[in-house]
Amino acid sequence: MSTDSDKASIPTDADLLALHVKGDPDAFGEIVRRHRDRLWAVALRTLSDREEAADAVQDALVSAYRAAHTFRGQSAVTTWLHRITVNACLDRARKAASRRTSPVAETERLEQLLEPEESAAAPAERQDLHRELLSALRTLPEEQRAALVLVDMQGYPVAEAAAILDIPTGTVKSRCARGRARLLPLVTHLRADNGDSKPASGGRNRAQGTSVPPTAGPKDTGAVKGGGGRA
Repeated sequence: MSTDSDKASIPTDADLLALHVKGDPDAFGEIVRRHRDRLWAVALRTLSDREEAADAVQDALVSAYRAAHTFRGQSAVTTWLHRITVNACLDRARKAASRRTSPVAETERLEQLLEPEESAAAPAERQDLHRELLSALRTLPEEQRAALVLVDMQGYPVAEAAAILDIPTGTVKSRCARGRARLLPLVTHLRADNGDSKPASGGRNRAQGTSVPPTAGPKDTGAVKGGGGRA
């Protein structure tokens, strides 16, 4: 059983970042371990591609590792990390827009979003629903997609999503509203066909069955020392 003194001895994220800046070789690795699952979830749902999501998280962590000395504590460390991750995802989404793959390749990538054990056990109709929801989400402009992922799928308050994206709260609301309006015609039939499933356009609904394995993201500082990225 942990005591108050034990809790007091656990360094905060800001403490760890400061230790990293001072040269502590293990501090940044602990930050990664604390936050990699949520960063990975945001990247995967934003990009709908395991390889691209892993690369985006890698880019983001490299940027954070290198730019730690610029952190001024004006926001929480987790907000700072999410902002860098979302920016890395948007960069990759923009680059991918110029090299769209074939429909067959897109379908194969969507199949890979399902865990093998879940894919084998889930009904075919549920798998089709997953694919259609993710396909519909991917048709949105990246700015609208990022806002919807944070607010509707990850459940962030609008104010926190605004801090992550570094935009006004009103802009987050308008991007979410426009994104939902664009999604609605694409997912309305799913609501009719699946009475117990909710479309991705609903408020703070997570994508049904989109599995986010924690092991797919970078796991320690060794994973972030060899790449490149931008703060």
